[in-house]
Amino acid sequence: MSGITLFLSGAAGLRSWTRPLLLLLTFSSWLPASAKPGSLKEVTDGDWEKIMTGEWMIEFYAPWCPACQQLQPVWKEFADWGDDMGINVAKVDVTEQPGLSGRFIITSLPTIYHCKDGVFRKYHGARTKEDFLSFVHEQKWKNTEPVSSWFGPSSFLMNSMSALFKLSMFIRRCHNYMTEQLGIPVWGSYVIFGLVTLFAGLTLGLLLVFIADYVFPSRRFSSHDYYQKKQSMEQSRLIQNQDEDQEADGEEDDEEEEDDQDGAWRRQRESPEGQGYPDEALRKRVVASREDDEEEDS
Repeated sequence: MSGITLFLSGAAGLRSWTRPLLLLLTFSSWLPASAKPGSLKEVTDGDWEKIMTGEWMIEFYAPWCPACQQLQPVWKEFADWGDDMGINVAKVDVTEQPGLSGRFIITSLPTIYHCKDGVFRKYHGARTKEDFLSFVHEQKWKNTEPVSSWFGPSSFLMNSMSALFKLSMFIRRCHNYMTEQLGIPVWGSYVIFGLVTLFAGLTLGLLLVFIADYVFPSRRFSSHDYYQKKQSMEQSRLIQNQDEDQEADGEEDDEEEEDDQDGAWRRQRESPEGQGYPDEALRKRVVASREDDEEEDS
């Protein structure tokens, strides 16, 4: 009898623990589902490449944006369904991730992108949880034209835009630091940035000139025969100038000789001995006498 008594008392105690447990489970089933830990992911400049695999819905927002603040509760509810639908729901704070803002060319807030295995499409539908679920579950994203590969986040152009946005944010932070922490006037900060830009441009230009001269050297100066050819050309030019000078001197001598012959002929004609002789005979006589003089000199 003692064994039966212990069994009955144990069963009564189990029933006393079972009833509160059943009531707790029933009551918890009536409560709304709470947010799952880690259901809403964050994407940064350092790990953005993870969105290139799988299916993603990504919201670009800013904390100061009223429309973004209004969308946040809906976006969190939509993220709770992400694991059930096999999709990753994420958000990007453009104030903290300027590189992603430039990489995706964010011009308005909030902006939502759908990504499927590296193919991006911009979401243009209504911003309710039901519309987000329908867009993914019914694959309405197939009716949206994907972003061109030229403007994809992994393209060279968008990598350049990302670097430019990062640089602009760095300059802005430096400006704020100099004006707020160091007490430098605003115009002083502008002067500093102007001088740095000028110096950087000159340095980069000089570096590019050196690289271009090294990679594509001038054929004229790189040839071993260049200086020899240049010297021979100068010598030929000098010889040509000397020949031209000699020809000019010869022409002057001929002209002087003709002038001398003409003068001698005129003097012979005007002399008493030349009277009565024809001009041709006097000319021949003058030439003959000049040739005799030259032979005697020689």
